Amino acid sequence: MKAADQFHVGLVVDDLSAAAAELSASFGYEWSAEMGAAVRVTLPAGDAVLDLRSVYSTTSPRLELVRSVPGSLWQPADSGVHHLGYWSDDVAADSAELARRGSALEALGKRPDSTPYWAFHRSGTGPRIELVSRELHPVLEQFWTTGGTAS
Repeated sequence: MKAADQFHVGLVVDDLSAAAAELSASFGYEWSAEMGAAVRVTLPAGDAVLDLRSVYSTTSPRLELVRSVPGSLWQPADSGVHHLGYWSDDVAADSAELARRGSALEALGKRPDSTPYWAFHRSGTGPRIELVSRELHPVLEQFWTTGGTAS
């Protein structure tokens, strides 16, 4: 894991459209289409299915707005910053290393074959860290380039 792998700042908001409109009006951000679905997530209390929805800025520096999910870790943060997103070449290994260093695993997204492809960790001294499989980089770059529309 390297600082250069940081690729977005995540903000959890109650209203995706209102937050995106405010950031557009204030700073000129442009946004991709909304993405999301019911996702199987492993949480400390066990597996759950959560409706996770987000939009990414197509403008850099990249922001991710995530719609809040009541009763979950996806709640608006007092500071505004919910998480920092980093590319990972090995989500399982990097997640284990963060846990070894004292950052608790809060959620793990797995492929149907149970391979982790994203993870959220929380330490006591900063924002959450989201690890995202680098395999998703070209897919997300295409999504950002087209604004989430078919090209």
